[in-house]
Amino acid sequence: MTVMLLTEMAPPPGAQEVAGLRARARTARRGALVALSASIALLTTVQVLADRASTREQTLPLAVLSLAVFAAALPALAITQYVWGVRARRVRRRERELYADARSGASRPLTRLAFACCWAVTLLLGWTVPRFFRQAAHYAFADVLSRAAEALSLISVAAGVLFLLWWARDAVGTVARALRSGGSPGDPWDPGRGARPREGAVLWTGAAMAVAALLGARAHLWEPAVGVVYALLTVALVCGVVTDE
Repeated sequence: MTVMLLTEMAPPPGAQEVAGLRARARTARRGALVALSASIALLTTVQVLADRASTREQTLPLAVLSLAVFAAALPALAITQYVWGVRARRVRRRERELYADARSGASRPLTRLAFACCWAVTLLLGWTVPRFFRQAAHYAFADVLSRAAEALSLISVAAGVLFLLWWARDAVGTVARALRSGGSPGDPWDPGRGARPREGAVLWTGAAMAVAALLGARAHLWEPAVGVVYALLTVALVCGVVTDE
């Protein structure tokens, strides 16, 4: 009965705006997840195939493709995650204006740490690109890439240290806010997490498992056939693209 009365009542001022902001933030989050899973899956697949190339002629195009994927992945990850962060901050700011509190962000530190780990995996994969050019007998270009990878590694380590310091401060603040307040009163006019289809979570789980399997193949933890590698890549891409949250 309470639910029926709530749905029949007119939403309070700003509720529809907040619902729209939340929808945009969810769309941005989906874009960031798609870019992340696709980047790692593509980069890992190309490098697995390059590792298995038997001749220099077969290795060279895969080495070039690996470099191209890595070069495209870095700005794609940065842009999509920046857009997600901007839209998420807009939601929290508007929630505080309307409800004097924002939705509980208890999972936000874990999400940020998970994305940071994925960034580290992507960078580690990118730092192995010079080796493929060396296997293709392009030694001069491999040396140039090695020097660039060394510079990028120093920048990445510095950025990682700064991130950990910021993340620890933010995590402590999130826990303190959660203990101090009872959380957001919620919004009955926003469908919320429970009303969204569960198929999305299943598909994201499938994409994550496919990416993890490809990473295991790249680390030589197992040796799948080439057809299995392509199948895992297809699962990772399809599950991410067709997911509609």
